[in-house]
Amino acid sequence: MHLDVLDLRNFYYRTALGRVAQRAIREQMVKHWPPAAGHTVAGFGFAVPLLRPYLADARRVIGLMPGPQGVMPWPGGMENVSVLCEETHWPLPTGLVDRLVLLHGLETSENPSAVLDEAARVLGPGGRALFIVPNRIGLWSRRDVTPFGFGRPYSVAQLEAQLKRHNFTPERSQSVLFAPPSTARFWLRTADFWESVGRKVPWLAGGVLMVEASKQVYAPTRGGLGAAVRSPLRVLEGVAKGNPEPAMNRK
Repeated sequence: MHLDVLDLRNFYYRTALGRVAQRAIREQMVKHWPPAAGHTVAGFGFAVPLLRPYLADARRVIGLMPGPQGVMPWPGGMENVSVLCEETHWPLPTGLVDRLVLLHGLETSENPSAVLDEAARVLGPGGRALFIVPNRIGLWSRRDVTPFGFGRPYSVAQLEAQLKRHNFTPERSQSVLFAPPSTARFWLRTADFWESVGRKVPWLAGGVLMVEASKQVYAPTRGGLGAAVRSPLRVLEGVAKGNPEPAMNRK
């Protein structure tokens, strides 16, 4: 079940813990996807906190918010780019999007397969998608004081297997949010330190998984032979005229 858009807005924009989560996830996203001119960047769920770095250079930025969640205007003080949509039918042409990020859009959906089908449909050739979900072995999925404590948490293997069933090829994965989901001043002030430590210690589990994937595009098929046969066999030559009798049967 999707969370309410007001609860998501209040967490990410009005709490210190939400701003910590927003900054940690967005920094890693921008690291792998630097803003580039000419790209169409879209987010589904409540991904708008991650899209601001792309507003200046992208050809188009779109925030897709599912109906059960609700929608809010975004960005503040600028022309609105967010739109309310059905979670299984996005108002975008096929192949339009170059970069697609899902945050609070997959794990809370009652029909994740249809969401992934739509993600694959709107992603263009060479496009990339980033799926951000709660880590099932992380602390953030075990407490409901943040949005990551709701919905269906994943392991990397589970998420990658689901993506492959919908024609995505997982390219890389990582975890973020290594500090505990606590509002205590110590953990909030040292959050950046724990993020840097977590990226260097492979066995330390972050609270959130980020899996980047590309869409599989199959080469078109065509009928007939792909190349001319240079030296065709002559076994059947003369059949229409009748083959001579074998020499061994001649008298």
